[in-house]
Amino acid sequence: MNQVQERIVELSQRLSQRGFFAATGGNLALRVDALHIAVTPSATDYFTMRADDVCVLRLKDLVQISGERAPSVESGLHAKILRNRPDVNCSIHTHQPLASACTLLGKPLEVGYPQLWKSLGQRIPLVGYAPSGTGWLASKLERAIRSDQNAYLMRNHGVLCCGPDIDTTLDRLEDLETLCRDHLLKQIKAHTRGRPESRAAVARLIDALTLASSAAVSPQNLSETQS
Repeated sequence: MNQVQERIVELSQRLSQRGFFAATGGNLALRVDALHIAVTPSATDYFTMRADDVCVLRLKDLVQISGERAPSVESGLHAKILRNRPDVNCSIHTHQPLASACTLLGKPLEVGYPQLWKSLGQRIPLVGYAPSGTGWLASKLERAIRSDQNAYLMRNHGVLCCGPDIDTTLDRLEDLETLCRDHLLKQIKAHTRGRPESRAAVARLIDALTLASSAAVSPQNLSETQS
């Protein structure tokens, strides 16, 4: 189990450096075996976290087996995914900037690019708002889970992506950020068309959005690939 705990430390720091985790915000879980999962600890700075801080829980009831700290309050979210999706071994909840902005719009997101369907699904559902760390939120997520959907927007609360392994799940987080950037750019352009007085401010905003996910594929490339 210690190897899995070390992977969680490495992955948490990587996501923090990417800007998808911040301070103690964001969390993740990895499947250890058929009966157990490892999750990030609660209220722990990811750059000071040690492998011994990472919590191993029994999947069926979230009883803590090991770990020196209390588990993330969002352990229930990850457990819902890992119980309902036996094909999933990694679940990551982030507050990545552009996808989190899309959660504030209060609508599901259609995936208009066929090349992203295998990664994300054809539609990103919106899970209704519920307080962080509650069974209410976990139950709302569970109702949205489908085998062909690997990304979920949570109203006012960031996103969750899942996959069969760490690398695939990281790729899905990047794909989601790219899709959301493209969506926000289109929304901005549509709402400011015919308003020349807003042109300079909109140009600055579009530049900021474009730079915000510099590691992801550009919206232009997505559109070009589709055509």
